[in-house]
Order: sequence, then structure tokens, then C-alpha cells
Amino acid sequence: MKISQILKLAVIPVVTAFSILGISNIALADYLTSQGIGGDYRYELWSTDDNKNYYLKIWLRNANPKSSPYRVTRYFNSTRDALIYFDCYYAERSLPQCPK
Repeated sequence: MKISQILKLAVIPVVTAFSILGISNIALADYLTSQGIGGDYRYELWSTDDNKNYYLKIWLRNANPKSSPYRVTRYFNSTRDALIYFDCYYAERSLPQCPK
């Protein structure tokens, strides 16, 4: 009897903790910040839920808007960095920040 009571006391807090951690991860969501077109591509700029990182979802310009992105980029520290990346590598703009 005592062993089952001890197991109940040990298992319930552990299960509760994992449940709370699982719920908090489900509640996290990224946010669409902006969208645009450049060259043969269009993009959506997304922010992580903590507004610390940004990434781009990129499609061919004429692709179905509901299709999967052509590419999802790595994280950037600012919207400016993300948009410069898009301008340099997809919109083919000649900016001073673009690599030569």
C-alpha cells in the first residue's frame, strides 16, 4: 500500500510538469510581419513569437499562394537584415550591402 502511494505522489507531479511544458509549446506562434515581391519571387517576412528573430518564406512570383514555399530562410536578427537578404539574392537589386 505504501509503495503505490509513493508512486502516485511521485508520478503525478512529473506528469503535470510535462503537460504544462507541452501546452506552453503549443501556444507559441510566429507572426506574419510583411509581404512583398521582387524580381521573379515573392516573400512573407515572419517574426518568431518573441520578436527576436525573423525569417523569410519565399515563393516563385506566380506560384499558388497556398502552395508550400520554394524556400524558408535561416533566422535573421532584424527585419532589415532579412529584407536586404531578399533584395540581394532574390530581387537581384544592387545594394551597397549586397556581397560583390
